[in-house]
Formats: sequence, C-alpha cells, structure tokens
Amino acid sequence: MTPFLPQNADVTLRLAHHRDLDSIVEQAMADPSDMGLVGAQKSDWSQAQQWYGSLRMLRWFPNPLQHALDIYVAVRDRQPLGAVWVEPANCTRSTWRVKQAHIPAASRNQGIGSELLRHCFETIWEARTWMLEVDVNCKNALATYRQNGFQPLAQHTYWTLSAEQLQELTEQPMGLPNFMPVTNADAPLLYQLDTAAMPPHVRQVFDRHVDDFRTSVLDAAVQGGKRSVRGLQSNRGYVFEPQRKAAIGYCGLTSSRDGEVPHQADLTVHPAYTWLYPELLRQMAHMARSLPEQSLILTSADYQPEREAYFESIGAQRGQHTLLLARSVWHKLRESRMRPLESWRQEVLQGLKPAKPLAGGGRMFWGGPAGLSSPWSDWGDRWDWDQLDTLFGAQDEQPQNYDSSGPQSPDAT
Repeated sequence: MTPFLPQNADVTLRLAHHRDLDSIVEQAMADPSDMGLVGAQKSDWSQAQQWYGSLRMLRWFPNPLQHALDIYVAVRDRQPLGAVWVEPANCTRSTWRVKQAHIPAASRNQGIGSELLRHCFETIWEARTWMLEVDVNCKNALATYRQNGFQPLAQHTYWTLSAEQLQELTEQPMGLPNFMPVTNADAPLLYQLDTAAMPPHVRQVFDRHVDDFRTSVLDAAVQGGKRSVRGLQSNRGYVFEPQRKAAIGYCGLTSSRDGEVPHQADLTVHPAYTWLYPELLRQMAHMARSLPEQSLILTSADYQPEREAYFESIGAQRGQHTLLLARSVWHKLRESRMRPLESWRQEVLQGLKPAKPLAGGGRMFWGGPAGLSSPWSDWGDRWDWDQLDTLFGAQDEQPQNYDSSGPQSPDAT
C-alpha cells in the first residue's frame, strides 16, 4: 500500500511478525500509548507476544480464533513505528473494533496512526463498520480518529459503587423469582432484549445476531482459560417474563477471586421495565457476597436516562467519560461492462424512437414495434415494398379524388 503522506514513502504497512512484537512490548513498557482506547492495557501486548506463535497458526482455516491476533505494524528499516490491534465485534465479522493501538512519541507527529487505520480499512474488506471507544480527555487521539472518518455514536459514563454500598444492597431482600442462569438455549431471548435496549443507529453499528449470544465449546474453553490465568470468575443471569415469554433484564458480573481489581458489571434492561435496576443491583451484590470486598463498576449511555437517574439516586460516583465512535466503509466495486446487456439496452432505446410516416393509397402508416405479427417484416425506415404493393396495389390503381374545399380523412377514397 502506498502511504498517503510523502514523508512516509519508505514506511511498510503489514501484519506483525513475532520479532515486531518484541520491539512493541519494549516500547509499550517504556512509553505509554496516547491513543486513549478504553480497556487497552500494557499487558495486552505481552499476552499477544506470549500466544502469538500458537494462535497465528489458526489464521489459515476458519475457526473462532482465526482473527484473535490481527495486529498491523508500520515498519521503517525493520524498526516498528507503531501498531494497531483489531478484531471482529460480531459473529458475521461485518463490524470490527480497534482493540489496541500503540504509537510511540517519536512517531505521533508523522501520521503513522492514521496510515495504520487506513491500511486496516482497505485490507479487511469484510468490515462494513468500524468502532472504538476512546476517553474524552484524550484530545489528540480524538482528533486522529475524527480525521479518519470516525463519528460520535454514543457517550458512555462509568459509575462506581463502593464496597459499603454493595454491602447495604446485600442486606435488602431480593424480589426476582424468575432469575435464570444463561445458556445457549436462551440466545434468542437475549438477542431480542439487546435489540429492544438499543436505539436503531447504535443497533445498526453493532449488527448483532442470535449466534453472538451463543458460546461454542472452543470459546468457552478459551474464555475459561483467560479467567483462570487472571484469577477471575463470571456469573450471568437474566430475568424471564412468563406472560410475554421474553427476557426483560440481564446482568453479568466478572469478579476477581483475590480482590485485586474491582468487579465489572454488564447490565441490560428493557426500556419498559426500568424498575428492574434496583432488583438487578441487589442480585449482583448477592453474587459478590462470597468474594473479597471490592467496588463495582457499571456503565450507562446517553440514551439511558433512567439508568443514570437511578445511579445518582443511590449515590454512585461518576467516573470515566468515553465516546463510542463508529465509521462506515464502502468499498468501490470494480466496474465492468456487460456486452449482452448493453446491446439489449441500445436495441430497446432504438425501438422507442418514432418511425417516419409513409403515405400509400391514401393511408398513413406508422411502424410498429419489432417482434409483433404484422404484414411487414420490420418497421421504421425499413419497409418490405413488395408486401406493400401486394396489399395496397389495388387501391393505388383506383383514381383518388380529393376535395379541394377541405381536408378529408385518410380513409375517404
């Protein structure tokens, strides 16, 4: 790919090799990234370096981990100048997410980040939409993403409940009789709940399907291995409404067994059942009761005013503010002329032209469309004069008297 900046004519953009990750890990440890992506950590590059050899072999055949390590680097003189880590956001791979990005300080004013992003846009053809979540305080990163076509989609706010507040919620009685654990059989219900909880413009970007809420055996093994290495455990459940036979609320809690990191909550509530917020929070507080005391982090979007109002009412603390950005990609298809279609179109347009009138035997004749049964074989300027003589010769032999006082109809002979 040819770089779009002249000063980067000697820069090569390609997939990362194992030796590139060694340099990237060293740069990430010495110089923190300034790309502002939410959830990105320095340890991500170390884990990519650790699993690169085994996971890169899975790229050559379809599997759930085929795109687990899609890392693109910009290299000059065999020295990495930056890296971008992308991954699919849904099962159909129509939406991709920028997971991690690292641009050293020496390369931030050279447009390396923009070139890496555009290289991903042009290389991954199956991606119709790109998305990322960035901190609102990272002005330089926001400017870079906006220059590359990303537009604000939603604003997220991270809320924190202290361990004391969770303890108070635990003491309150629970009232969820239809709270059930999540299985693959519940994927249609969770998909319907997710569809109802999102506005149309956000739902179009995520483009989720029922299979996105199912977990394969390989995915379960991989996710279980990651949680085991990090010392995490996960609990998920949803609220079933028996009359409508639908899921009206979902909560997922990821906790640390040793209490080193706060609890992470994933909360989805149907817009018509906002009274479930206190019930689901009490349910998550009871889930974390057997774990070391730690705070709980939840999120809310700008299209969820009821959730933000409830968090404020219980004294939750506002934390990080982020922007969810999205970018649509339309790949230009190669144009090719269809000769049979073109010739057919010209023939049809030619047939729509009016033919010149021909006078014969006191009658005015107009050409008819080709293909219709008629005494003449063609129409327009091409007439079969032998057939005309045969048909109207008798009339031509008779004298034709025209009244000079006024015009007569062509049939008056």
